[in-house]
Amino acid sequence: MQPCGSAYILRSAVTATKAPTAESLSQRGLDLLAAGKPAEAVQAYRAAIAADAGNIEAHTEAHHGLIRALRDAGQLNQAVAAALALTALTPGDPLAHTALSISLQAAGHVPQAEAAAARARVLEWKIQLQSPPNEDSLQ
Repeated sequence: MQPCGSAYILRSAVTATKAPTAESLSQRGLDLLAAGKPAEAVQAYRAAIAADAGNIEAHTEAHHGLIRALRDAGQLNQAVAAALALTALTPGDPLAHTALSISLQAAGHVPQAEAAAARARVLEWKIQLQSPPNEDSLQ
């Protein structure tokens, strides 16, 4: 502390740095993916997932980004594994099953890809059936 009149100014030798959030890491992954750097995007998405591992709802987009980055990096088996993990975390999410289908297709597993796509369609239909009808559908 340094005296400054009747007040003291606190000085810290170490400046505290704020850790990146899952959201900022996901955005970095997206930027890297757009820049054609999928291997670096994979690292950013993995860091985003690790930053908020307990809150799947908050970082589902990071999982989707990871799957896409892995596919773009040519790591198809890892993309399939990441998509399977996402479907296990969010079994009722049609987009997770669609991501699995796309990854399976890219990896050459066509029958499994078709099954995952069918599961995504069924889940989407269930969601539609559970939602209240809109006015257009009543006429």
